Amino acid sequence: MRWTVHGERQIYSNPWVNLWLADVQQPDGRRWEHHVVKMRHLAVAAVVDEQKRVLMLWRHRFITDTWGWELPMGLIEADETPEQAAAREVEEETGWRVDGMKPLVYAQPANGITDSEHYVFRAEGAAYAGPPTELNETDRIEWVPISEIRGMIDRREIVSSGSLVGLLYLLLDEATGVIG
Repeated sequence: MRWTVHGERQIYSNPWVNLWLADVQQPDGRRWEHHVVKMRHLAVAAVVDEQKRVLMLWRHRFITDTWGWELPMGLIEADETPEQAAAREVEEETGWRVDGMKPLVYAQPANGITDSEHYVFRAEGAAYAGPPTELNETDRIEWVPISEIRGMIDRREIVSSGSLVGLLYLLLDEATGVIG
């Protein structure tokens, strides 16, 4: 059943997030204003080395006041492709440089409230380029064995949707023998 959008109006804006009210009508005839969060899209990188380890960051998220493991990720700039953004984020956040990215999976993590799109890529290996240039992203950078990912998810050490989507798809690829 399709909802009808009669119009939208922006009620807040900044460079990262925009809040809109959409005048919507549900199939049953009910009409109301629905909040919509419009955001810049996200690029995520699952970098896998020859030892079947994934490059991950241990970081604090102040909104939920929690610590967890995440894949390198960040907002896509207006002048770059999702692949370029993913590669840039890997180097900025970890100090490792990837040679190329292959699409892994695409996701809309909360499409009932936001238009956010997550482009998740897989990179085979990386070369150390130097210390990370983004100093506010992580406390630790580690290569985590893929074999440990499931347990980390089960223990809620990995909860970020961008990381979960990418890692679960990566685990599926590994289990089925498909490589990105």
